[in-house]
Amino acid sequence: MGKLALAAKITHVPSMYLSELDGPHKGCRQPAIDGHKEIGRRCRELGVDTIVVFDTHWLVNSGYHVNCAPEFEGVYTSNELPHFIKNMPYAYHGNPELGQLLADAATEAGVHTRAHDATTLALEYGTLVPMRYMNPDQHFKVVSVSALCTVHNLADSAKLGAAFRRAVEEQYDGTVAFFASGSLSHRFAQNGVADQFLHKVWSPFLETMDHEVVEMWKRGDWKTFCAMLPEYADKCHGEGFMHDTAMLLGALGWDEYTGKAEIVTPYFGSSGTGQINVILPV
Repeated sequence: MGKLALAAKITHVPSMYLSELDGPHKGCRQPAIDGHKEIGRRCRELGVDTIVVFDTHWLVNSGYHVNCAPEFEGVYTSNELPHFIKNMPYAYHGNPELGQLLADAATEAGVHTRAHDATTLALEYGTLVPMRYMNPDQHFKVVSVSALCTVHNLADSAKLGAAFRRAVEEQYDGTVAFFASGSLSHRFAQNGVADQFLHKVWSPFLETMDHEVVEMWKRGDWKTFCAMLPEYADKCHGEGFMHDTAMLLGALGWDEYTGKAEIVTPYFGSSGTGQINVILPV
């Protein structure tokens, strides 16, 4: 019935917004911004009507949650990095119908998930930053999914992703994209030396592991990656414990997935963390 047309693992570093502003860092994240614009362009070509973002900045301590309000509008300042993102306006259309279908399907699959449509719950910047560059004209509807899951199992997140895809294909009359919005390694630079790491990864170990992971993705070695994901997420400080990645791979078939990653924005360091924009063929 419906279709999952595009899947991607994407960056949302706040220095992308800083990169827009006049000052010493203007233009510093243009490749990442260009990558978002390219992914947005492909979504338009494929007829996507709604983008579902697995957002590693939406922290939850119980259950899984879907923010599917009919409209999102406000002015956002990051409480985490208020000197990077401040007073950023946003306005997007939501998709309550799809959000409810997704939550119901995950719950039926054994992963209890709540959809929130009549809510004042705001979007987090794991959703807002990508939408700024992919969706400036409100072309796409937006649904956000909690992916900073503090007491959850990665296997449940993979099961949720698989249920979401079934819901789209069997119950939704439309075309959807799924984005895992989060980093690879995510060890922020130590306080006091952050400026030195604006364009670097925190350690050679983390950078080496990230590059190995990207090579696995490029050659389609998902059996190895899925087997090592829990330990990689732990030892390399994966953002949101990498639940976003588990959700995305669950939607693609987990360790039975055979697609080979297409790099849209090459790997880069940002404030100690490892970042990338990469499309995973559906």
